[in-house]
Amino acid sequence: MQTRLEMLEEAIEVIRQLWEGGLTTHHGRHYTVENARLYTLPDEPPPILIAAAGDRATRMAGRLGDGFVGLVPDPDVIEEFEAAGGKGKPSYGQVHVCWAESEGGARRIAHEWWPNGAVPGNLFIELPLPSHFEEAAGLAGPDDVAEGVICGPDPERHLAAIREFVDAGYTHVYIHQVGPDQEGFFDFYGRYVLPELRGAEAALGA
Repeated sequence: MQTRLEMLEEAIEVIRQLWEGGLTTHHGRHYTVENARLYTLPDEPPPILIAAAGDRATRMAGRLGDGFVGLVPDPDVIEEFEAAGGKGKPSYGQVHVCWAESEGGARRIAHEWWPNGAVPGNLFIELPLPSHFEEAAGLAGPDDVAEGVICGPDPERHLAAIREFVDAGYTHVYIHQVGPDQEGFFDFYGRYVLPELRGAEAALGA
């Protein structure tokens, strides 16, 4: 794990050098770059958001990132991110959902399209090849996948998951809709989820 974090830290260094323009040469422990250059630079460098799981990665996100992406609605995680240098930087909580007209249908869709959602955390990190990942995901059933994906058409379940991240201190919440019915998902959120969130903001004077 430490080696992966070192690789990420060095990669961020190289990326930021490239965004400065001009020729970039880098001879590091993990990467070698010879006379590389971005000839079309953005007006402003894109922010680097670091997705992190675990204390060391969270602290790295605070220290080196322009923002943080997390999967756990835990206020201690946000506190650690901010204490490491993330104060004032955006934090994005990711919620996996699968909208369908029935909960059973959503479970089946989530199992078909996102079985990797049931792969345990450490295994998720350690598997080296896509084929290994596929084998591990094949052991999961619909109920296993549904433990990590909000399934079905009940807006209260979707709202509760979002509020967990808000209450934990995240500044943004990203919703990942599993499955092909993106239009149905957007219609559902537009009708039943977003109005409730906006109403809560108005009540708080936000």
